[in-house]
Amino acid sequence: MAVHVSEVKILDQVEENAASALCNLSDENGELKLGKFVVMGHRGSGMNMLQSSDPRMKLIKENSIFSFNSAAQFPLDFIEFDVQVTKDDCPIIYHDNFILTQQKGVIIEKRTTDLTLAEFLSYGPQKEPGNVGKPLFRRIKDGRIFEWKVEEDAPLSTLQEALEKVDDSIGFNIELKFDDHIIYTNQKFQHVVQAILKVVYEHAKNRPIIFSSFQPDAALLMRKLQRKYPVFFLTNGGSEIYGDIRRNSIDEAIKVCLEGGLQGIVCEVKAIFRNPESVTTVKHSNLSLITYGLLNNVPEIVFVQRLMGIEGVIVDLVREITAAVSNSEGPENIGELLRMLYEERFETFIPAEISPDTQISPDTQICSVATQ
Repeated sequence: MAVHVSEVKILDQVEENAASALCNLSDENGELKLGKFVVMGHRGSGMNMLQSSDPRMKLIKENSIFSFNSAAQFPLDFIEFDVQVTKDDCPIIYHDNFILTQQKGVIIEKRTTDLTLAEFLSYGPQKEPGNVGKPLFRRIKDGRIFEWKVEEDAPLSTLQEALEKVDDSIGFNIELKFDDHIIYTNQKFQHVVQAILKVVYEHAKNRPIIFSSFQPDAALLMRKLQRKYPVFFLTNGGSEIYGDIRRNSIDEAIKVCLEGGLQGIVCEVKAIFRNPESVTTVKHSNLSLITYGLLNNVPEIVFVQRLMGIEGVIVDLVREITAAVSNSEGPENIGELLRMLYEERFETFIPAEISPDTQISPDTQICSVATQ
């Protein structure tokens, strides 16, 4: 059911209350107190990498209730996932800016946020027995398109369903997802943030929650509108350059957090190893630091980050990393590992090879549809 943003109460007057978290998430003032090294499941049990030869990257449908509950079977602290808001104001869980299907050999794509909730849920496996949804396809960064096939498929879902159907001892890191190629107005940011907050306030109960976003204005607005849940700023640390200078370095991310009262930074892990002194800078700024990226699927890399004082990692290989974190012993080859990281030989560690299996022919027709 779609929420109506007009029904949202005055959000900056919501009672401030500590989220009762397994990691002492925040104090009575909304200040973050992680208290332990935190492991977060990326899109649940891990993102789907359809071009990968590693079957673990195509095991369970990402950003699904099934993926979240599967991840929750391991000693995990948080699940990270992406939230967008449909045309009729319902927060849904989906990563990509566009949703693709195929009709009579032609790929049809629509912007995710142009869909109504009913249209969104009509894609992929259906909850009702006997119903068949539209087949899902996916375009990856290099433009190739793959049919979205995984070993354990699952229906698409809403934020409300996740709050209701996933063990409430598992924290949620809710990423506010926006398209980098669109310039959003403050009014649009407010509309989206309020729609998400309405669902969270009504259904989160005592679940630990962190909000995060690559869009600095969305992160700042989320912090301005509420003080109950910590807000983190996402950055790739400068590996890609944007028109908004605030997105182009760890130093700029620190400025955003300090000026807006955000609690921490989620940074691409390669940027940390390229600039390890940034960890000290973040700590001296009284901010928390969590990392994301394929390197976090390597237990040795995670161990090094714990030594550096990083407070958490977002990972795809939940089983392997939670097991490694539970083991107090570090890798024997720590010296060689540090040397290779210093030389920026990052690709040496990434376990999943990229392979062009199940690729659709380049001459496949693509039709972009803008819904009204």
